[in-house]
Amino acid sequence: MERKLRWMKLDNAAKIYPAAKRRKWNNLFRLSATLTEPVDTETLQAALDRTVLRFPSIAVRLRRGMFWYYLEEIPKAPNIQPDTAYPVARMPFDDIRQCAFRVLYYQNRIAVEFFHALTDGNGGLVFLKTLLAEYLTQKYKISVPAVQGVLDRDAPPREEEIEDSFLKYEGEISRSRKEATAFRLDGTPETDGFLNIITGILNTDEVLTEAKKRGVSLTVFIASVMILSIQQIQDRQIHRRKKQKPIKILIPVNLRNMFESSSLRNFVLFVTPGIDPRMGEYTLDEILRSIHHQMGEELTPKKMAARISANVKPEKSWWVKLPPLFVKNFLLKMVFNSIGERKSCLTLSNLGAVKVPEIMAPFLSRMDFVLGTQATRPNNCGILSYGGKLYINFIRNIKEPSLEREFFTALRKLGLHVTVESNQR
Repeated sequence: MERKLRWMKLDNAAKIYPAAKRRKWNNLFRLSATLTEPVDTETLQAALDRTVLRFPSIAVRLRRGMFWYYLEEIPKAPNIQPDTAYPVARMPFDDIRQCAFRVLYYQNRIAVEFFHALTDGNGGLVFLKTLLAEYLTQKYKISVPAVQGVLDRDAPPREEEIEDSFLKYEGEISRSRKEATAFRLDGTPETDGFLNIITGILNTDEVLTEAKKRGVSLTVFIASVMILSIQQIQDRQIHRRKKQKPIKILIPVNLRNMFESSSLRNFVLFVTPGIDPRMGEYTLDEILRSIHHQMGEELTPKKMAARISANVKPEKSWWVKLPPLFVKNFLLKMVFNSIGERKSCLTLSNLGAVKVPEIMAPFLSRMDFVLGTQATRPNNCGILSYGGKLYINFIRNIKEPSLEREFFTALRKLGLHVTVESNQR
């Protein structure tokens, strides 16, 4: 029997992504798992065919309506593809209209790349884990329980998994979104669109010990070292301190940790902690204390609800609902160009410690998280830890590895052992 295909509105956070697209850019991210044996492509395709039935909000294509874009469930899984020369290669918008994610394989690695309008890193991780569970079940005849983010492939999708949780947790008041423009990292563009990936691999316990010694979380520690590295770059480029700009890092916040939600769609907001170097040169300890307190001040349910309200309220206004889609696209693109990426130097997204059901662990040697580059800023950084290792994946569309060099040098000066991998030509 033919399935009745669902369609759904874009969630509140997703509406900006189709409007913000460029001819050579759209917002993608990638999650991957490295297996202990080469990928069996036939089994992977069969596993994907079954897995997509469990994810009606991710196994979708983007459709154009009169007033808004919307998502429509695809009738069958896409074909898996060999991996490309570099991760998160641009997905043509015509492809997104057919299927807004892709599954790639290379030797022992399985990767899924998502158009960000579908889900965030947390939802994407549930999809990848469930796909891996189905693959291992079919390949090795094991029974993987529905725990640690693996969904039961025999169960029907739950309505709460496809809800727009932003609408559910909108606050009574809205917070201003005004922020100072941040320092812009720059370099020589890769003319052929090549994306450079540099991965630093560290012992997770070593980094946690260093962060704990300084009284901060791992995310605050990494963000602070990043800010210190950018301060050094700006000092070399702009000698007069009064002419320097704030250094801020955009950090996504998983709202599921604050509000009860099982949504597999986007449910993150962002904070942009940073320093103003015009006040003087900051030491690492000063940066650590400042970022720790800024994060503590911002990451409360009340303040996040007010931020949600600032995003949701305009969507309900008649002057936003009434105009046709081409007018909305024009206005949203203007907002994105004037605000979207100018308030931070780069995104630092940490998915935290990835756990899988115990029976799956012997088959998986590594997991990675790679953000796509921004539209107008050259660098981004995705982090996760798995199996006792911390994987810090930098991506850039410029030739010079200035930020990565400063960052990993700073970690080594702190006594941390770093193994660096790169696809650099």
